[in-house]
Amino acid sequence: MNSAPGLVTVVLLMLGQTHGESVTQMEGQVTLSEGASLTVNCTYSATGYPILYWYVQYLGEGPQLLLRAAKANEKGKNKDFEATYNTETTSFHLEKASVQESDSAMYYCAVSDTVTGAAGGAEHKL
Repeated sequence: MNSAPGLVTVVLLMLGQTHGESVTQMEGQVTLSEGASLTVNCTYSATGYPILYWYVQYLGEGPQLLLRAAKANEKGKNKDFEATYNTETTSFHLEKASVQESDSAMYYCAVSDTVTGAAGGAEHKL
């Protein structure tokens, strides 16, 4: 993925739902300057308390687990990224205070069923 130096591009895509569990993100593309803060919205619909995940996929590599949370109000943290499992708003928004060009990648939000091979995640690209 090519972008001008010092810029980070966010592409938001949405996939479907499965087994009554789903995650949702808005669609579109956003370009951020290096150093800007990032929030990528992810809301979920599920019965009970599923495990929530963020995956990252760098160009030419396979997806890697970035962070996860398994219970209400738990914060998943990794590499200055964090997401809070919010049961009141049914959200798991990914945040980073200051993005860098090296953060350019695909990011996937997923619920517990989606990591077993069912298609029910949402993805975006930085």
